[in-house]
Parts: sequence; structure tokens; C-alpha cells
Amino acid sequence: MRQVQLWFGLLARLVLGGVLLLAGYLKFDELDKSQMAVRAYEMLPVPLANFIGIVLPFFEIGMGLLLILGAGIRYSAALSALLMVVFVIGISQAWARGLSIDCGCFGGGGQVAPGTANYLTPLLRDTGLLALGIYLFRYPQSKFALDKTPQSAALEKGI
Repeated sequence: MRQVQLWFGLLARLVLGGVLLLAGYLKFDELDKSQMAVRAYEMLPVPLANFIGIVLPFFEIGMGLLLILGAGIRYSAALSALLMVVFVIGISQAWARGLSIDCGCFGGGGQVAPGTANYLTPLLRDTGLLALGIYLFRYPQSKFALDKTPQSAALEKGI
């Protein structure tokens, strides 16, 4: 059972980290579109939304790299899970308010034609990623991680 936990931890790290890395990578060279996507949620003052639109891709890249490498797993998992909560709240409130926007999760974003917005798929995806973040926070030990605590080393050796 312990070996399954270690392998699942690796899978969780790679999936959550890979999604974050990809999302950040697809936005980092088009920061104006990232800012537009954050503004489209109409939740924050424009200067703050613009700031978040600039910082978010680099944060996602950083969290993704840490998770993939297995460095600071508990902290990066907690921050990633918190980020997913923010995304779920943002998408949910946009849907509830009847906004017609693209989430901008993987670049792009902003206003879309009425009736073409898709909220369910991003909500399900982000909820699944939130679950992975919570799992990694609770069980940070995994295969091939740079974090090596005595407990994780013993688990990997099967002790």
C-alpha cells in the first residue's frame, strides 16, 4: 500500500505540476491577454486585475516546476490548491452572474459571444486539480522527489 501511495504521489505531482506549468507557459509571453482575462471576471479593480494578470503566469510556472521536481511539495501543493479554490470561485461567480467569458486558463480569455461560454469543464478540471493539491499536502511523500525526509526515504525503501 505504501508503494501505491508513493507512485500516486508522483502521478499527482506530475499532473498538477504539468497543468500549472503549461497554463503559465501559454500565458507568460502574452501578458496583455492574461490581464484581459483576469479583468473579464469583473471581480477586482482594474489595476489589481492587471497586476494579477502579470504575476499569475510566473506563479503558475514556479508552482508547476516545484511540483514536478518534488521540491517543497507540501508548500507548493497548498499554494496550488489555494489557487484552484480561487479559480473555482472566479469561474463560479462568472457563471452565476451570467458573464460570457472564456476562463483564460490556458491563454486567451476575455469576453466571448453570448451562449458560447463553457464553465462546467473548467470547474470540473479545477476541482480535480484541487483534490490533487489537497492529497499532496496531506501525503507529500512520492517517488523521485527532491524532498527527502526520513519518513519518505523509509517509505521508498519499503521500511
